[in-house]
Amino acid sequence: MPTPLFPVPRSYREHSGVGAEKVGAEEVGAENVGAGESAPVIVSLDETLPAQGYRIRTTPEAISLGHRDAAGLRYGLQTLDQLRASGTLRRTAVEIVDWPDFETRGFMLDVSRDRVPTRRTLARYVELLSLARINQLELYMEHTFTYADHDAVWSRASALTAEDMRWLDDLCAGVGIALVANQNTFGHMERWLRHERYSARAEKPGGFELFGRHREAGTLEPTRENLDLVGELLVELTSTLRSRRVNIGADEPFELGLGRSSGEVERRGGGAVYFDYVSEVMRPLLDDGFEVEFWADIFGDYPELMGSVPAGAIPVVWQYDSPSVSRAVWGIATPRERADWDSVPLDVEALGRGFSARAAAMIEAGTPFWVAPGTSTWQSFVGRIDNALENMVDAAEVGIANGSTGYINTLWGDHGHFDPPAVSFGPVVFGGAVSWCLDSNRGIDLAAVLDRRVFDDEESVIGGVLMRIGETALALGAPMLNASPLFLALLRGGDIAELPAILPEALEAVDATFVAELAELDFARPASADGDIAVRELRLAIRFARLGVEVIRRGGVDRMAPAEARRLLSLLESLLVEQRECWLLRSRPGGVDDSLEYLADLRSALTVQARRG
Repeated sequence: MPTPLFPVPRSYREHSGVGAEKVGAEEVGAENVGAGESAPVIVSLDETLPAQGYRIRTTPEAISLGHRDAAGLRYGLQTLDQLRASGTLRRTAVEIVDWPDFETRGFMLDVSRDRVPTRRTLARYVELLSLARINQLELYMEHTFTYADHDAVWSRASALTAEDMRWLDDLCAGVGIALVANQNTFGHMERWLRHERYSARAEKPGGFELFGRHREAGTLEPTRENLDLVGELLVELTSTLRSRRVNIGADEPFELGLGRSSGEVERRGGGAVYFDYVSEVMRPLLDDGFEVEFWADIFGDYPELMGSVPAGAIPVVWQYDSPSVSRAVWGIATPRERADWDSVPLDVEALGRGFSARAAAMIEAGTPFWVAPGTSTWQSFVGRIDNALENMVDAAEVGIANGSTGYINTLWGDHGHFDPPAVSFGPVVFGGAVSWCLDSNRGIDLAAVLDRRVFDDEESVIGGVLMRIGETALALGAPMLNASPLFLALLRGGDIAELPAILPEALEAVDATFVAELAELDFARPASADGDIAVRELRLAIRFARLGVEVIRRGGVDRMAPAEARRLLSLLESLLVEQRECWLLRSRPGGVDDSLEYLADLRSALTVQARRG
């Protein structure tokens, strides 16, 4: 039954306003049975409810609110506020029984891929998390915290300070959200290892090859000296927060076994070397009473490690492409692409089974795990909303089926974090809704939620725009993992040789969608405090995506006529100026130059081509 509530509760019914024994189907919708303006709210503990659960029953005389615990009381009162605001409370009598599918419903925001949010932006995210009943926030750190004695790493990044973290922790605590420290400790340490002071700590100091491209060193050598370093970082970061939970990352140590640890990996196996190091990172934290999350991408590839997870440690299984997209990608993959995936290794064919395949070893062994889908906004400009929703539902289904107690929706910022915050808001609140109650929220009208709850758009425009532009990546008929072809066409300097083939009619249909949605945004009337910013961000995101269309339409930069290259170069320059201005409306200045540098190859290629005429 449609309700005015978000998230939609697991049980909602309207009744006659009298005792339960007299309620019949024919009485639903009776007039004058809503709670009166002066009806008291009678609050009581109800130990029959699950954790975080609540029960509401209204009559003209009184409103009863039973709750299991403090969180249940918070969510029950939030529900009453929504009923009052919609007018439902005075129009009809209702009975609601509700509790979450997952005890921990988290959101992780990448603040290390150049975009470090301002306090105002962080407060906006907290507002959305509270709306969606998300009760844990993590800020993914690599180099963007002001660690003592390591200023060479963060000095240009507009890094978050201890005061920022304490401020955010207080803000989160006020709405029932735990702010959890998150610092990577093994892979993805490029921003540290590029500095001379830290370069000797790398597993492979000269960098490595991945998918035919050189990448700078990113993985720490698994040594006692590096354990001491990351241990100091974790102590410093966790000391700023209330929570006794921490995420140590430890995902994608691509170079492990390719450099200084190669002999050890050959003797003992990659799984043993990996997990010995990770266990040593965890040990002092566990001894100090922390719960410790770690990404399970490596752990899950070694069935022999099952049963070795120490008490208090939580493997978190991530997977960011939906089963249908993964199957489509596998179906069109070239032999070279399949060989590249094997070299990582990455079993893309298995990803077509979603989280059940990703967590197969843990499921078979009965090892508890959490699930982590993603917003699918990174490397896309305008998002991949259809992929995101399917991915999040799949995560919830597999998590519920296997007794997972935690669900963390992730927002990454790969290659410059060009997707603006407004594009993420829909996936963020949807992740909260389906981790609260999958059955009642999987089919919600997300566009309406965005218009009513997020942007307060009186013309109901922005939600529909976000949904339609977010469906364009798949509409191209060229499925890719973790990216849209329109983004990669620009990231790769206008070289589209390795992109999947796109039919001209699909490209033109997508461009027509972008043109129509730009026009539609003229009618948006958002009343949210950031509404004008959101509209400006969406216009820019669409214009960037249209530049990707232009590059692909012409077969790449190297096949363009010089006049076209000159026109697109001028367009790119104007977009980069606007990107800098929009960035500063939501984010700190430190990372903007690094972000814009990702399109330097495109600028250079267009410049060369423009001079040919």
